[in-house]
Amino acid sequence: MDDGFGKIKVIPDHFQVSTPPSEDSLQNRSSPDSQPSTGNSSRSCSSLWSRRKLRRAAFMLNLFSLRGLPWSGADGQEKVQLTAAELESLRSELADIEEREAHLKAQLEHIDEILRSARLSGYLYIRSRWTALPGEPAPIDDIDVDDWLPRFVVLHGQCIFFYLCSTDLSPQDSTLLSDVVEVGPLPNFIREDEGTQYSFYILTRQGLRYECSHVSEVQVDTWLSALRTDCKLGSDVEVPNGS
Repeated sequence: MDDGFGKIKVIPDHFQVSTPPSEDSLQNRSSPDSQPSTGNSSRSCSSLWSRRKLRRAAFMLNLFSLRGLPWSGADGQEKVQLTAAELESLRSELADIEEREAHLKAQLEHIDEILRSARLSGYLYIRSRWTALPGEPAPIDDIDVDDWLPRFVVLHGQCIFFYLCSTDLSPQDSTLLSDVVEVGPLPNFIREDEGTQYSFYILTRQGLRYECSHVSEVQVDTWLSALRTDCKLGSDVEVPNGS
């Protein structure tokens, strides 16, 4: 009887099927006199099973290898028949896999480049605010507004890059260090289920203020120190101890 794998028709592979053991052989195996040969019997069965698994694995590997279609076994009896549509489908799937592989490779190379060359990088919670222009009323106090979003922040060269996640190839936003006019600490605050958050801000000459926070005070101090050094800013502002 022909075996079928989905839409792929396999015309008989002529695998030998072992016959089930008889009652006498089962009784002989379970008798005390036959126990010393159990190890050899097990090894023989295991070896036979391993050969069948290897043969089946080779069959499936050749089945999905375009260069191996149609495929024939050593005895010349095993064959695979595919329609033109099925073959085209396999080609399309392989092309998608190759494209995905190339994309993942590019992501890995990008992360590796960041880790090797960036001055500082890591995940921070970010939100942005615009400062009031002359004549505009002061912004309302929105300290209780929880609109913080996780971003992967990279300090590299003369820019600060904001990525949605570390595997993204292009940043969502960026700002030049030459546009940064002020950095400093912000009051600590409590975030539900995460405890105390330590925060700081980055103010640009355009009036855009990035507010950044992290659960680690050491991380915040590291970012403040690096930004003040690279932006050539002073550090005469003390970090508040609490909100």
